[in-house]
Amino acid sequence: MIYMEQSEFKRDLSVQKYLDRIGYTGSLECNLENLSALQQAHVMDVPYENLDIMAGLPVSLSIPAVYDKIVNKRRGGYCFELNGLFAWLLGELGYAPVEFYGRWLKYEELEIPPRRHRISEVVLNGKRYICDVGVGLPAPQFPLLFEENLVQNQVGELYKIVSHPKMMWVVQEQVNGEWSNLYSFSTEPQQPIDFFLPHYYCTTHPDSIFRNNTMVYRRTKHGRNTVADISDTDTLENVTEFRVSLPDGEVGRFIPRNEAEFKWALKEYFNIVL
Repeated sequence: MIYMEQSEFKRDLSVQKYLDRIGYTGSLECNLENLSALQQAHVMDVPYENLDIMAGLPVSLSIPAVYDKIVNKRRGGYCFELNGLFAWLLGELGYAPVEFYGRWLKYEELEIPPRRHRISEVVLNGKRYICDVGVGLPAPQFPLLFEENLVQNQVGELYKIVSHPKMMWVVQEQVNGEWSNLYSFSTEPQQPIDFFLPHYYCTTHPDSIFRNNTMVYRRTKHGRNTVADISDTDTLENVTEFRVSLPDGEVGRFIPRNEAEFKWALKEYFNIVL
């Protein structure tokens, strides 16, 4: 199988090289300040992207394979890859993360969609924190204190965790003064093998949104850079559009017209080399 840990793929995995990849140069002491800096560094430097899935390539959840993709090849990934590798890093640094299943809720038509999100919990000084580096859309860039109904301000973005009768816990965001659901999670500890089945669906099923929609996102100091599929108003063709946050607060838009332009834009705005 290509999706789970395989001994023949094991290799030397350097924590320092991972830290260099995300540009983290701070202390390695296990505390909230450093955990927050690690998560922020990750979401700022490692893009969320499903380009391999869209290309029909096999996507492994083996830690050596994901490490090679993200650290050595400086690529990104989607939640099962990003949060799986981040949980490995936290474990190597001594944070003892516990992984949970989640249900992605934003823009979902179903009241209770299938479980296809992956997050981690870390306990520090008796307090529980939810860590997530695997969301492409606007989401917490720092760990969330796992305290019910507590409004948490992260650089002007407001989040809170509320209880739910069917989905256990829901992370909410405030948009235009209204609270809306981002994703849910339950607190039953999961093992890496537990993410195999939803990952297989997400990467292979013809109806999976990851197979049918280009998703490339990255936070920047000016906002967010994104890649999305749109209908070109000039040609009425389905095209891929790059949207880039500019220093003046404006958003630059660019539609590549050939493969060379597409690869150039990926390297220029996301540091992704296919």
